[in-house]
This record gives sequence, structure tokens and C-alpha cells, in this order.
Amino acid sequence: MVLSSAGGLLRLEERPDPRPGLGDLLIRVEACGVCRTDVHILDGDLPEIRYPIVPGHEVVGVVEAVGSGVPAARLGTRVGVPWLGGTCGRCPYCASERENLCDHPVFTGMTRDGGFATHVVANADFSFPLKGFADPVAAAPLLCAGLIGWRSLKLCGDAHRIGLYGFGAAAHIIAQVCRWQGREVHAFTRPGDSAAQAHARSLGAVWAGGSDESPPHLLDAAILFAPVGDLVPAALKVVRKGGRVVCGGIHMSDIPAFPYRLLWEERQILSVANLTREDAREFLALAPMVPVKTTTTVYPLSAANEAIADLRSGAFQGAAVLVP
Repeated sequence: MVLSSAGGLLRLEERPDPRPGLGDLLIRVEACGVCRTDVHILDGDLPEIRYPIVPGHEVVGVVEAVGSGVPAARLGTRVGVPWLGGTCGRCPYCASERENLCDHPVFTGMTRDGGFATHVVANADFSFPLKGFADPVAAAPLLCAGLIGWRSLKLCGDAHRIGLYGFGAAAHIIAQVCRWQGREVHAFTRPGDSAAQAHARSLGAVWAGGSDESPPHLLDAAILFAPVGDLVPAALKVVRKGGRVVCGGIHMSDIPAFPYRLLWEERQILSVANLTREDAREFLALAPMVPVKTTTTVYPLSAANEAIADLRSGAFQGAAVLVP
């Protein structure tokens, strides 16, 4: 499914199967999650999108061929391919173990073709073994919603009482991790979205309400998965002194002006950028221990535009997954 320009629709296109280059894997796609970032790519909200592009960066599949320099032992194994598809390995950020901030990154489904296809080529060093993950559909949302949620949660430090704004794919995964860790989850949804609030409660949230409501207690931290800048001052209002508001999305509408009093008392606003391979290794080891159980709605690959539209409108709970 190919995007030719910003603001367009994906179109089904027949291509020869790609071939793996040096250090690459050729992967037969079993499932690919649909992420909010894919919506931003379709809308042209992100810089440096390479057109035409095949989106999709929550890829689960089986290795069918390897490029030179890759051990043949990887043939036939199940792997996951995330948003960060490669780094330069030389810039100051890579040299200081902050590869998520690499100056010359490769992004799956934005600067390199992604998983909205039957086959994809990916850097072997940025493709993670998924041994023990028997269901590719259930595993797909872990590759971005899970990983970005995990990195966002780590930025919350030892916060006990956590608010999750936007109870979609990432929040429904991280809520389970929070409860497993003994944290207290407060879920904020679109005002009046009783289905999302019920979903949050079913996953252990002690409180669920609209983003225009206040929880019964001040929070230690809040994570914003909804790409809505207006939620930043709203979250600051319900975070205690010394608390944090973590912006987990790659794109967000502008943050409006707000009184300094909301930020005072050593509250912090932090943003999450991409992920590191260490994040992936940590989370993919932890997810089966929880165990994380993803809620998914499956669409055939040819219905990718329908899945995107349903994601925009909030037509399902959890995550959408495309299956070739």
C-alpha cells in the first residue's frame, strides 16, 4: 500500500519482491500494526518523508532471505521491525548511547519502505527476535505502541499514580505494565467516550474519565499519547509538585500559552523521541512476563485506508493490525 504524496490515500501496487542488501533481512510480513504516526505520515505532518513511501512500522514477519554479512541462522525466524530502522553509529548521540537522537536516522515506513506490504527489507541489527511470540497479530502493536509507551513510562521515573491521556494502542499496553509494576493508573479519554473508559477500567485503571475532567487525586506523572497540545496545560493542572508530564507522540498540535503557575514548583514537561534498541530488548523481554495482552482489530492489507479512517474516528479499542 503506497503513499505518493501528502494528503493522499494509500493505493495498492504490485511490485517485485525486494532483495536484501548488505546487513539486511528480507521479511515476509505476517502482520503490521497501524500507528497514529502513520496518520501523520499520510497527512504530511512530519519532515523528510520520502515519497512514494510504503508506511508501516509495527512489523512482524518471518525472515525469508538474508543479505551479505547476516548469519544464515536468522532464516526462518520471526522478527519485529520498529520505527527506528537504522542509525549512523558515528554522531555524538550514537556515541553516547542515545541513538534515538541520531543525526542521520532511518525510519521504517517514512524514509525506508515499511510493512504495509507482503514483504519488507529491514536492517538486521534493528530487527528484533520474537521467539515465544506465537501470534503475530497480537505482537504487532508492541513494536511501536508498546516500545514508545515503555520509553515514556521510563521517563516517569518512580511515579506511582500515573495519568494516561488518550486511551488507545499505547495506553492500553502500558496500563497493563503499570498495574504489573504496582502503579496506579488514571485514564483520560475523549470526553464522553464511555467505551474507551470501560476498556481502561477492564485493564485495571482505578479511575477513567474525559480529558476535560480532573481525577480524584493529584498525579505523580502523566503521559500524553493523544497528539493534542491543549492537553499539556490540562495535565499540568492535575500533576503534583515535582511531577512530570511526558509527551509520548512524535507529532502534536501546538501547545497553547498557559500561566507559569502551572509549571512552577518544579513540574517538568518532557518529550519522547523515537526509541533505542535497548528499549526494545527491555520491553520485549518484559511483555511476556506481565503478560501484555493486546486488543486488536484486524483488517486485510487492501483495507489500510479503512483502518486509518477508523483510527482517526476512534472506531475501535486498542490497535488496528493489517494482515496481508
